[in-house]
Formats: sequence, structure tokens, C-alpha cells
Amino acid sequence: MTLRIAATSLLLALLAGCASQPKPLQGAFDPLNAHDAVVGDHTGANVRWGGRIIRTEPRPDRTCFEIISTRLDAEGRPVWASDDTWGRFIACRTGFYDPALFEPKREVTFTGRIEGYEERKVDGYVYRFPRMAADVVYLWPVRERVRVVTRPSPWGWPWAW
Repeated sequence: MTLRIAATSLLLALLAGCASQPKPLQGAFDPLNAHDAVVGDHTGANVRWGGRIIRTEPRPDRTCFEIISTRLDAEGRPVWASDDTWGRFIACRTGFYDPALFEPKREVTFTGRIEGYEERKVDGYVYRFPRMAADVVYLWPVRERVRVVTRPSPWGWPWAW
């Protein structure tokens, strides 16, 4: 019995180790979030940040994204737990990214270097955004919500065991 439990635990640990980031998001990054980057000057820091798109701004030579930042899970995907946000940032990448696909509230993860800071208004407040020169723009698939409907047992509870 003990051997079976140990084998099962080992198998589960090995399977958990298989869960990793998509290849473009792998690498070593500075442990710095967007909120902490606003406090000082961290120009040049290599970061992996993600969150939800607020705005996509195509420009003649590149596209910039305004993002509300959040922590990332083990795969590098943004995690949304209530109001747990880490500020805002701007990520820019060469090329055209269609605002119809990169629409508000889509989850995205970026890797790149902080190239500077930019002040913009958020409603009436002047906010200092860290601006990332993105190497990778990873748009996550939309999460499907499944509504589970259960019916009460015809025998009642707790006899439905």
C-alpha cells in the first residue's frame, strides 16, 4: 500500500513538472513587476509581464499596447483573482497587430526590456507607465466558461453517496 502511494505521488510530481511556459515565454527574467518598475528607474531590465489589454494602438512602424498588469501563473498566463493588479504598462513591438484581434480585455503576455517611461493620463490622473520594447507578444486563447447545472439526487442528501 505504501509503495502504491509513493508511486502515485512520484507520477503526479513528474506530471506537474511537465507543465511549463510556451517556448516563446521561457527564459530568465528580472523579478520586477510593472508597479515596482514605476518607483525607480529600471531601464534595461529584462522582464516578462502580462495582463489584460486596455487599448491597442497601431502606429506607422509598430503597435503599442496599454496593459493592466497582473501576476502570471506557472505557464506565464495572467491570473485574475479579484482586484489583484500590478499597475499598468505599455508594450510596443515592431509590426502591425490588429486591434480587432488584440481587443480590450484579452489576456496577453510580453517579454522584453524596459526601454523607458511615458506619462499618460488615466482619466484625470497623470500616470507614469513603464514602456517595454517587446520581443514576444503572446495572445492567450479566450477562456471558455462552462456552467455546470446539477440536479438534486432523487434520494436526497446524504443518502446519495
